[in-house]
Amino acid sequence: MQILKRDEDMMKLRIQHEDDLWVLSQLVKGNKSAGMVSHRRDQTTGTQEGGRAKSAERKPMWIQISVEDSEFQIFSDNLRLHGVITEAPIDKGSFHTHNIGLGDELELTADDGWNSADVKLLSEAVQEGGRAKIGIVVVENDEILLFEIASHGMRDLATFTLRGGGKREKSSGDVRDGFFAKAAKESSLLFSKDSSLVVCGPGLARKQFEKLLRINGCEQKMLNVGTNIGGRPAANEVLAEGLAAELLGETAIAKQTELIEEALKRMATNGAVAYGYEIIAKALEDGAIETLIVNSELLRDEEKMIGDETWIDFTNRIDEKGAQLVQASDGHDAGQQLNGLGGAIALLRWKID
Repeated sequence: MQILKRDEDMMKLRIQHEDDLWVLSQLVKGNKSAGMVSHRRDQTTGTQEGGRAKSAERKPMWIQISVEDSEFQIFSDNLRLHGVITEAPIDKGSFHTHNIGLGDELELTADDGWNSADVKLLSEAVQEGGRAKIGIVVVENDEILLFEIASHGMRDLATFTLRGGGKREKSSGDVRDGFFAKAAKESSLLFSKDSSLVVCGPGLARKQFEKLLRINGCEQKMLNVGTNIGGRPAANEVLAEGLAAELLGETAIAKQTELIEEALKRMATNGAVAYGYEIIAKALEDGAIETLIVNSELLRDEEKMIGDETWIDFTNRIDEKGAQLVQASDGHDAGQQLNGLGGAIALLRWKID
């Protein structure tokens, strides 16, 4: 994300990466207006020919809408913003949809001013600068799983499984070698050349598979790490335990996963953690919160309350209490676990009653 201009409550932004679209889908919530060059059908250009109206011409024009709804899926390259036109050469008061993609520029105005959560999320997006995606390859003797990791999400990319007779004869080196060779060839076509790879798994088969990836032209940076388990949990272990910190660094998904996993460990050991809105509110008043992790959608839902406050008003007091706010996506497994706990959890400086 690039900030091109900032003027009071308006920011002109350039979308540089897919992750920026997720960030923007959060920023538009809560009485925001979005303006950009868009296209709209100008009914005044329609003509009559043979008694029937020709289709009106779609013209480029500056259109500003009061955002009422947004549509976005992580790993997609398009964000749709729906709302009522407040500024345009024609059709003020009508509904319009902005389709926003990579490279687009728009002016985003906070009609009620920017809250601290929005400023923090935007600042993180600018600093991230759109890190290249990272691939995680989980290798077992009879199954290869591929995942793609972005700053705010993880998605299944492909699964290769040794089935039928191969399963029963998996002790045969020839059968497994053939399976690995085919899976490596197809895997090499699924990752872009600028995507670093983490090859992991509970055994040594991952070493052989890395060599096959190299043979099939994967020249990008590659890290090979052992995990305690296979399957999708292995990919989560890589994120939660910081096994690929060299590649993932301080990406949002790695940070969120590590913090949520730490909170779950403290829950299991009756440690310094708070979950449940009433307990979290008490912890903030006591100054006990070190880090508060909140689902980004919950944070911006004006109908969801914690005590007698909205979540935005509640988190506006985070800084004065010396606590850190982390806004989590639900586009990965740890984020889904957070949702199962009500969408918020806090790591504490000390246990509270």
